[in-house]
Amino acid sequence: MSLHEVVPGVHAWVQADGTWWLNNAGVVAGGDQVLLVDTCATEARTRRFLAAVHDATAGGTVRLAVNTHLHGDHTYGNSLLPAATVIVGHELMREGLRVDPVIDGCPPLWQPVPDWGAVTRRLPDITVQDRLTVHIGQRRVDVVHPGGPAHTTGDLVAWLPEERVLFAGDLVFNGLTPLVFMGSVTGAIAALDWLASFGPDHLVPGHGPLLTAADIDPVFDRIRRYLRLVLDTADAGMRAGLTPLEAARGCDLGEFAGWADAERLVPNLHRAYADSRGTDVDPVAALTDAVAWLGGPMATSV
Repeated sequence: MSLHEVVPGVHAWVQADGTWWLNNAGVVAGGDQVLLVDTCATEARTRRFLAAVHDATAGGTVRLAVNTHLHGDHTYGNSLLPAATVIVGHELMREGLRVDPVIDGCPPLWQPVPDWGAVTRRLPDITVQDRLTVHIGQRRVDVVHPGGPAHTTGDLVAWLPEERVLFAGDLVFNGLTPLVFMGSVTGAIAALDWLASFGPDHLVPGHGPLLTAADIDPVFDRIRRYLRLVLDTADAGMRAGLTPLEAARGCDLGEFAGWADAERLVPNLHRAYADSRGTDVDPVAALTDAVAWLGGPMATSV
């Protein structure tokens, strides 16, 4: 894990290799004030992140934090932020974190089972429906919802229009399997076009290596191909009367077979089935099927 300066005063915290629970986060410094984009999953990892922020910003005050979505790798460290830090999140993200049971004890779906450490549930202070502009020193940061479900129902991005830096959260997984089972497969595809419309010079994905302008189209095209494979597999599976797990077992991942966390195909198919049928996804059932497809607990090095 390390802090990378994207442009002067704007950093990305990158946790290799970006697999389960190992997210990227962001730092925007304006004068002696700091805005963070997300935290980390565990006490230990969040404390390392905050120590690096302190060093990079000469002890700047963490005035604001933006949560890009509800998942614990981006939010469980909220409780370690200073009490005076104001946290911003989408209104659906806030509700999702409020009822999230995983922070209270992770189920044994992963190996080793993550130990969050001394974190507690801390919800956003300010909620967004569509967009909000905040200022940190002289820097402008636009906090924007993609307009519909994608990775989750309550995604936000943080866009710095003057610096042309886009913190995309988990709307982008670079070089590993995307996860959309709490959002929408078609919405995730549409979100890629929406992200491209910003015209960023630098893009910080939620997981995986940082992107510059020349990288974005090829990476987005590959994510689109994967998501279309999910849709095609779901369509064929439903027509054949297969469950999502059965459809996943018959799927040839092809060019995506080498991506980490390949078992996410199964919960992604649960989402595609649910969207087609107008139902919702049982997250525990979807992840339990992922473990069955894999033949054992999902790997994490959190």
